[in-house]
Amino acid sequence: MVTSGLESTDDREVWAYAAERGLTIVSKDWDFLQLGTLRGAPPKVVWLRLGNCTVNEIAEVLRKRHLDLLPFAEDPTAALLLIDGKHSG
Repeated sequence: MVTSGLESTDDREVWAYAAERGLTIVSKDWDFLQLGTLRGAPPKVVWLRLGNCTVNEIAEVLRKRHLDLLPFAEDPTAALLLIDGKHSG
């Protein structure tokens, strides 16, 4: 596994890191939703409303929602994508 070394970094630093590199933030953290609403993209934010779940469960939801993720990633005007557990299967 490759890590960025940002595991215990402030959300604003993670935001800046992702924005500088053209990355998308995938998070269950409400703070990233707020930052995206206030600042807009970049970076883009995929906000997961899944409740308590494992990393494997998150990965499975993202795999199932790939048809939503691809156009979101390609749309230069898109800033936020909400994925919730109700529509993951």
